Amino acid sequence: MDIEKREFKGANAEETVVSLQEGDEQTVRSNPYGETHRGLKSRHIQLIAIGGTIGTGLFVGSGAILSTVGPGSLFIAYVAMSFILWIAMNCLGEITTYLPIKGASVSYYIDRFVDPSLAFAAGWNYWYVWAMLVSAEVSAATLIVQYWTHAIPVAVLITIFLLVIYLLNIFAVSYYGESEFWFASLKILGIISLIIIGIVLFFGGGPTHDRLGFRFWEHPGAFKPYMAPGATGKFLGFWTALVRAGFAFVLSPECITTAVGECEAPRRNIPKAASRFVYRVIVFYVLGSLVAGIITPSDDPSLLQAISAGMSGAGSSPFVLGIQRAGIGGLNHVYNAMILTSAWSAGNSMVFASSRSLYSLALTGQAPSVFKRCNRKGVPYVAVTATVLASCVVYLNVSSGAAVAFQWFVNLTTISGFIAWIVLFVCYIRFRQAVVYNNVLDTLPFRTPLQPYAAWFTLLFITLLTITNGFQVFFPGQFTASSFLSAYITIPLFLALYLGHKAWFRTPWLRRIEEIDVLAGKEEADRLEEQDVPPVPENVLQRIWYWLA
Repeated sequence: MDIEKREFKGANAEETVVSLQEGDEQTVRSNPYGETHRGLKSRHIQLIAIGGTIGTGLFVGSGAILSTVGPGSLFIAYVAMSFILWIAMNCLGEITTYLPIKGASVSYYIDRFVDPSLAFAAGWNYWYVWAMLVSAEVSAATLIVQYWTHAIPVAVLITIFLLVIYLLNIFAVSYYGESEFWFASLKILGIISLIIIGIVLFFGGGPTHDRLGFRFWEHPGAFKPYMAPGATGKFLGFWTALVRAGFAFVLSPECITTAVGECEAPRRNIPKAASRFVYRVIVFYVLGSLVAGIITPSDDPSLLQAISAGMSGAGSSPFVLGIQRAGIGGLNHVYNAMILTSAWSAGNSMVFASSRSLYSLALTGQAPSVFKRCNRKGVPYVAVTATVLASCVVYLNVSSGAAVAFQWFVNLTTISGFIAWIVLFVCYIRFRQAVVYNNVLDTLPFRTPLQPYAAWFTLLFITLLTITNGFQVFFPGQFTASSFLSAYITIPLFLALYLGHKAWFRTPWLRRIEEIDVLAGKEEADRLEEQDVPPVPENVLQRIWYWLA
């Protein structure tokens, strides 16, 4: 009997697939380091899908965009980025639902469908960006606490936030899922109430009965010119808003992919999270940005003062300032607390995503093997510890001078996120071509609209956005070395990782379509799907809950 043996680096350590001539397959796995467990329930995945992505980018970062380019540019930029986010979620949803493998990550799929060198660069880029986003969220959380008091030293606050995040991630993954469920629930309730308050103030239902309407869109105006007068300046303002809005959006869908290997019934839960993602994005991001421009004018003195002073806490949040402006007593403190939990929750999610990215790199041989180690609860504790240690760069904020350097460092994460999306869309396009070549497109358990055309469009759009993100530095008198580097240094660094790995290991430039394996790992996913027994609601309340979750 002829036996064909082929090996590939799977997401579960080194995996050897032995294919028999009759079509039988036996999979032999060897993993002395332990492995992750499927401990995330449906409700965890649904809340992680949207709750883990809402951080200070929306609640605080929108204030800087509003003051710079006006409410119209802010709103349209959030609409455009929400569409891109939806396409990215659809792409990842198709891939991860088809192959929900333990230890999988975006870099694993890139390795499998595109090129090992690109996967190496993308994987380390993901780890770096998520680790720095942890620092950004913890930094924002400390400044939010300072809205109330400056009595607690910054270093103490940072230590408390990092320690709690570390503890929530180092034990069983169900602890992380449960904490994120409640964190995200608070955020969702908070932003829905903010939207309701915005509607009330829009129609004059506040304490002063002053009907706001679109007053601030008329004066000081919906679109503020930026870097140039007239229509050109307004377009440049919109383009600037797109780049800055990226901080609130980048790497959001990837949180689902990093959790796919640790969730129950992935073939049922991942499509549900992906398909409902767009509706939640519209509610939270689009309506949230609209409310911010309705309740706070772009020339609000408190907003301008906070932005000019470099504040990134609640003092620069258009939501908190709008509530204060409307004369609603006490709610500013309530929503400041909500923004604090949002920052903490986002940091919690980023540690999970970053550590799983590092864990996946180790499983595919692109990071030291020590990062494979999992404890008996299935948590890659070495990867979690390394991620939290890397996030300790946030302690630079203890020094006011170093905080400037830290902020410059954090600004790089948005462009790194755009680069990650470019690679993601390339990966999806290659995946799509491979399943078409192998005639298994119709067997995909989750199909999304507009594909693959939407992936091609967003790939070109994000590439253009990445190349032009620092256009300001090319205006007369605007060029500085620091601004140029913060806009573009990430690109050569990524290329150095990619080309360096390719030169060292002499990998091919692109996997040939006929060599791409679209079947390995599918058998396990099919078996999980067959064993899945969806819960049956026993009453009306459970039926509503299962529909929402």
